[in-house]
Amino acid sequence: MTTRGVLYVHSAPRALCPHVEWAVAGVLGVRVQLDWIRQPASPGTWRVEFSWQGEPGTASKLASALRGWQMLRFEVTAEPCPTAEGERYSATPELGIFHAVTGIHGDILIPEDRLRAALARSAQGETELEAEISRLLGKPWDDELEPFRYAGEGAPVRWLHQVV
Repeated sequence: MTTRGVLYVHSAPRALCPHVEWAVAGVLGVRVQLDWIRQPASPGTWRVEFSWQGEPGTASKLASALRGWQMLRFEVTAEPCPTAEGERYSATPELGIFHAVTGIHGDILIPEDRLRAALARSAQGETELEAEISRLLGKPWDDELEPFRYAGEGAPVRWLHQVV
């Protein structure tokens, strides 16, 4: 069974670009040469996006391979398939990494235990419920990444397939 998804590197310093390619190649099991373009939302950085196809879990492997680089902004998505829910990962230098399970229409599916924990923290006065729900939905990551997403409109997309 396979799934497909997209990796969006929203901003990376030029020196980091080959390392991103090597990390992605290591996950997909194929040589990767990406077509980087300048990121106008952050002068001096580059962006790329490409579609991939692989086994369920590939999105988490890609996110794990890229998560350690503090100057990198990226998102990885995976579509649901018969054996796995969809996934979305977002990462920024300031916020770290966000993960959400997604349904067939792209909606974020929040597990019951995470909702109960958010309600409990709110009831104890540790935080506001609205802020908890906002984090569960990834809003802080969306807010930070939105200018970088717009800057990438019209960027080329390349399909890559994982060797199985």
